[in-house]
Amino acid sequence: MEKNDPRYPFKFTPMMLILFLLGLALCAAGFGLTLWRFLNFLKEDIGNIYGWMQYVILFFVSVFLAALIIAMLIRSQYVITDKHLIVQFGFIRQKYELKQIYSVHLFKGLNKLAVYFDDFKTKYTVIVVKDAWYEDFVHALLQRNPKIGFSFSTPEEEEEFKKKK
Repeated sequence: MEKNDPRYPFKFTPMMLILFLLGLALCAAGFGLTLWRFLNFLKEDIGNIYGWMQYVILFFVSVFLAALIIAMLIRSQYVITDKHLIVQFGFIRQKYELKQIYSVHLFKGLNKLAVYFDDFKTKYTVIVVKDAWYEDFVHALLQRNPKIGFSFSTPEEEEEFKKKK
């Protein structure tokens, strides 16, 4: 990844942001409760190996989950390089080769952008960025691989397709 590669941050819904903040609050509460219990443990039975293991695990889980949530909030993005579409969700990264992308479809009624990896449209990922960035995102993909197909459907076409099912 180079600095000039296009980057598109995830667009989190308000509900996702609330869940992230709730998760951070639970991590802080878990850490605080574990610290309080650990301080009481130090006054009583410091020779208990299972007690030490318990507190090490509880502290690790609280800190790890908080770090994971913060990383998701800070570093969730799509990066388009010359050869890959990289989906980065915190520490988790997934690479898709641009030559494996078959097509991109914009559902105007649902306001969703989907990237398909086969012509049967069974392998795909939904791109979750700001609506205003859809055109720029598709343009960046097509600029790096002109063989990618692009299509869109109107709200009426989508409604008609639903009725056929």
